[in-house]
Amino acid sequence: MFVIKRSKIVIVVALILTFITFVICVSNLGAKPIDETDIDKLKIVLDAGHGGIDGGAIGVKTGAKESELNLKVVKKLEKYLLSGGFKVVLTRSTDAGLYGTATVNRKKKDMQKRKSIIDKARPDLVISVHMNKFSSSNRRGAQVFYNDKNELGKRLANSVQNSFNSMEECVKQTSALKGDYYLLNYLDYPCIIAECGFLSNPEDELLLTSEEYQDKIAYAIFKGMIDYFSVSSIKFCY
Repeated sequence: MFVIKRSKIVIVVALILTFITFVICVSNLGAKPIDETDIDKLKIVLDAGHGGIDGGAIGVKTGAKESELNLKVVKKLEKYLLSGGFKVVLTRSTDAGLYGTATVNRKKKDMQKRKSIIDKARPDLVISVHMNKFSSSNRRGAQVFYNDKNELGKRLANSVQNSFNSMEECVKQTSALKGDYYLLNYLDYPCIIAECGFLSNPEDELLLTSEEYQDKIAYAIFKGMIDYFSVSSIKFCY
């Protein structure tokens, strides 16, 4: 696995992205020639799941809302991405929902708004951050989902899942799974759902409500994305 130290994030990521972009642009004879601003065109959309009256899963011990934890992880991940030279777009930056003034079909309108924001951004990839829940409190661990019809999305999911599995808090080696989610089904961009752990599990909940662990989760996603960019044949030349 590709590993970097946090103190060297900016330098390492910039060098990797410069090399990848150069190689891909040279191999694409019909692509627009690279210039010094091309690295800045790498754009990531971060989607903090839920929001507003839709709090998502609730912690079994603390009552923590998934929507609030999702946003905390997204904002920490945003800092890592910006430090690495990426452009970042957030579908939401506050605790408010994206359904507007709707009183009916809020969930549908919320998801449609997220898709609209993503389509407008035209990103290189999309990370949707969530917290999981299950009827049994024994289930725990971070799990990544992808659309099996999107090969790049699957590669991204595998890279992030491998990064999750390398965390010292990982209790079980897990494989990325295909999932049936709105964003996965209706987006053409590489997109994953990153379920960071189970709020229905007391051990996971204790971790997920910790600022330190939220930062670890964000960094794990970041590392997984760098692994993905380092091996995927993606056209970054516009």
